[in-house]
Amino acid sequence: MTEDKTTGIAHGLTNYGDRDFSLYLRRSFAQSMGFSREMLKKPVVGIAHTPSGFNNCHRHFPELLDAVKRGVLASGALPLEFPTISLGEVFLHPTSLKYRNLMSMDTEEMIRAQPMDAVVLLGGCDKTVPAQLMGAVSANRPAIQLVAGPMMTGRHRGERLGACTDCRRFWARYRAGEIDAEEISKVEGNLSVTAGTCAVMGTASTMACIAEALGMTVPGTAAIPAVHADRLRAAEATGAAAVRLIGSQLTPDRIVTEKSVANALRVLLALGGSTNAIIHLTAIAGRAGIKVSLQQLNELSDTTPVLVNLKPVGNGYMEDFYAAGAMGAVLRELAPLLHLDCMTVTGETLRQRLEADKDAFVDRTIIAARDKPLEAAGGLVALFGNLAPKGAILKRSAADAKLFENEGRAVVFSSLADLAARVDDPALEVEPNDILVLQNAGPHSADAMPEAGYLPIPKKLAARGVKDMIRISDARMSGTAFGTIVLHVTPDAASGGPLGLVRTGDRIRLSVKHKKIELLVDEAELACRRASAPSTRPPAPARGYGRLYAEQILGADEGCDFSVLRG
Repeated sequence: MTEDKTTGIAHGLTNYGDRDFSLYLRRSFAQSMGFSREMLKKPVVGIAHTPSGFNNCHRHFPELLDAVKRGVLASGALPLEFPTISLGEVFLHPTSLKYRNLMSMDTEEMIRAQPMDAVVLLGGCDKTVPAQLMGAVSANRPAIQLVAGPMMTGRHRGERLGACTDCRRFWARYRAGEIDAEEISKVEGNLSVTAGTCAVMGTASTMACIAEALGMTVPGTAAIPAVHADRLRAAEATGAAAVRLIGSQLTPDRIVTEKSVANALRVLLALGGSTNAIIHLTAIAGRAGIKVSLQQLNELSDTTPVLVNLKPVGNGYMEDFYAAGAMGAVLRELAPLLHLDCMTVTGETLRQRLEADKDAFVDRTIIAARDKPLEAAGGLVALFGNLAPKGAILKRSAADAKLFENEGRAVVFSSLADLAARVDDPALEVEPNDILVLQNAGPHSADAMPEAGYLPIPKKLAARGVKDMIRISDARMSGTAFGTIVLHVTPDAASGGPLGLVRTGDRIRLSVKHKKIELLVDEAELACRRASAPSTRPPAPARGYGRLYAEQILGADEGCDFSVLRG
């Protein structure tokens, strides 16, 4: 009775000590769900399904799931969905990044443990796509990503609104007293009006584009709006593509390579994409044993122009990007800078993919030509110096260039609680040319590196019309945010990094030109401070995921992954 079949539900049989019995029992239980014997002989495509009442971005996933299944069935395989953790960005405490690695473990183990010949990764909200790609790279079973797609924009007094760049802009106006509570309430109701991810080039959209640049999606699907009929057609095509992956040897280790990661970095820089993406891409690459260095980022940034005119860097929204030519147009502009021999999940090389749509329409108001870029250098730059020995990140494409070569007095907040308590205190001694510094908000802190790096302009300065000032922290910021903000300072303060030694009144020098961030305090004084400084790293919890996180978390320069999970 023993079958040699190693596909479909015969994959990885439950161990009862008798393989024939295991298969017999599995078929029996599968038939309890109404499947015929003929259907159970087919290869299986698993679908990682992540809707949640705590994830607004994924509320349309039941409909997407049906379309994926349609594509799988039409191509001759059996679709079986399975749930994993779903990370809704604004519904998690203290921050979604803390649970990204947990979701990656969930994804990896369920791909490996359950019988499937290929898997569709259905995700979208900021941390879900990186978590799924991390898990898929580690499991190394044929996999393809399908993203949620961005929201459509809303309207307020004739103006288009899209989460969440516009939410920050209006909130800044509210804090400055320019609009009242009634108007901010009306804005609140029009920022997020459909299913899908943020409508701008925030982290979710950036990671969708990076997934396509890596070759892990059906070409042309990263930017389709969540509620567009093309999104359902993309889901069906993804299901069909997953079936074609079965037996193809196109596992993630053939797709996520040093060359494809370099391509993804180029795309990140050309998009003016989210600062979070460098952490996520570093973690994804790390699962394949590929090192992403901030020095490499700078080398690529100096030769990669910003091409995409979307908020928060420009003026457009993701729906405009899709209509303008989307990732195909960006990749064609970057083609001379890319490794075109990289393989994709469709079985084509990147070169073949680009040749297939070389005459496609491009709206140059949204996607610039490489010889006429929005900005000559890439959107992100890494900074180094005695304040950030292992690096820090500045999104220069969303910052005020007038502040790029600057020296100022530090105004220090020792924690997020300290920031909340004092930033709007009328007695706070702060001037527009000062530099705001937030400590103990990195990956090793109790707050686990939240998107708190977008420090608010102190209310007393906002009321005077101050729109931007230099802000430095070991935290992250939303990809939808803007400002002259130095992030991911590594090592972070809680792990003993020099950021924790800064005191109010110290002088700090920023030079984007020289890629430097320096604390202008002599080494003898810093040594004295270091010797007397108490540890701010919280004790590890007694049990559970919190303990695992405390024991395993790596710094931003290693993607904030767990050391035990890296390739």
